[in-house]
Amino acid sequence: MEGTKILMASKPGQAKKTLVKHIAIAGNIGSGKTTLTGLLAKNYRWEAQYEDADDNPYLNDFYSDMQRWSFNLQIHFLNNRFSQVTRIRRNNKPVVQDRTIYEDAYIFAPNLHAMGLMTTRDFNNYISLFDLMSTFIQPPDLLIYLRGSVPALVKQIQKRGRDYENSIRIDYLARLNERYEAWISTYELGKILIFDIDELNFAEKREHLAKIVQKVNAEIYGLF
Repeated sequence: MEGTKILMASKPGQAKKTLVKHIAIAGNIGSGKTTLTGLLAKNYRWEAQYEDADDNPYLNDFYSDMQRWSFNLQIHFLNNRFSQVTRIRRNNKPVVQDRTIYEDAYIFAPNLHAMGLMTTRDFNNYISLFDLMSTFIQPPDLLIYLRGSVPALVKQIQKRGRDYENSIRIDYLARLNERYEAWISTYELGKILIFDIDELNFAEKREHLAKIVQKVNAEIYGLF
């Protein structure tokens, strides 16, 4: 797909009015958030905002000892995500964002607490900080959720070959999936599109990416 661009529909001589300027992509580990962020940003010529997974100073330690480093990791993510969202709104440039601040608060931190990997004291402290931060931010104009079965997630994780992800447990991914589904079923902060990665290989098949872009176009430009 290198060098190609999926054209967006418009009427001749008529400029397209952008109804959406902040797209955020949500999904479990290995769902393809980063890949889709880059593809959509390239297609629309928008700015891409990525998660700092490779530069995260806690990630390796976390996967080696989740109980010891869970709070530190989640605070690091929360801080970075809050800074990212405030920059997005302040700059007022169209952006595609890799993962949302809400996933940290509604999925990852509660899951760690439920698994006994984060103390109640730390969890309450974390949620209190998130509640305060959430009063200063706006949700994305459009949320894209990448749904995937655990086998599909594992396949993607193995394919990208990050050393620190080798120790991710199947039950950990399954628990996260359950929380993602619960969160998405009650999401009411804005527009949402859901795509199943078990059925769409947008990283390698142009026609699959085209299906996604067609639906995103409808939300961005109100085509349908």
